Amino acid sequence: MSSVGIIGGTFDPIHYGHLITARAVKEIRKLKKIIFVPCYISPHKKNLVNADAVHRLEMIKRAVKGIEGFEVSDFEIKKGGISYTIETLKQFRKEYPRIELIIGFDNLVKFESWKDPDEIVKLAQLIVMKRKIDKAPKNTNRFFKLAIMVDTPLIGINATDIRERIKEGLPVDFLVPEKVKEYIYAFNLYRE
Repeated sequence: MSSVGIIGGTFDPIHYGHLITARAVKEIRKLKKIIFVPCYISPHKKNLVNADAVHRLEMIKRAVKGIEGFEVSDFEIKKGGISYTIETLKQFRKEYPRIELIIGFDNLVKFESWKDPDEIVKLAQLIVMKRKIDKAPKNTNRFFKLAIMVDTPLIGINATDIRERIKEGLPVDFLVPEKVKEYIYAFNLYRE
């Protein structure tokens, strides 16, 4: 029985970097599917989210529409409040017996600061997207031993740059899917 991959985040906005690395992990890990779970409020980025949760959810829906094995969940957005991974995994375990939680290498470095990290690794296999440029710190935490590292492509796209480009009136072609770009412009997101 294959596992289901869960990728959480702000996705502010979702971009090709997210999609390319998610597909790589799906193929390498032979996952049944990957579920993108946008947070309502990230405990690590409480004051940094720019677009409303409803907009971020809608952009993900548009980005993954028609991509086999990619889905989106509105669980954290419907729940509201600060989104904690442990609560999301408890919910998903009701439906999926085998879950792989997919996180970036930067999140593994600070994984001990997450809410209930020991419970998280009991509910899901920790999968870490590692790029060639990611270097382990001198003092690693205990979760490095529990994580499975997956080499993913180095994609030089990030949401901060996309938001800046939009704010400055620069094009975002080739950075986000066309349907996401249309949505951003239709709702005048990231202009201020």
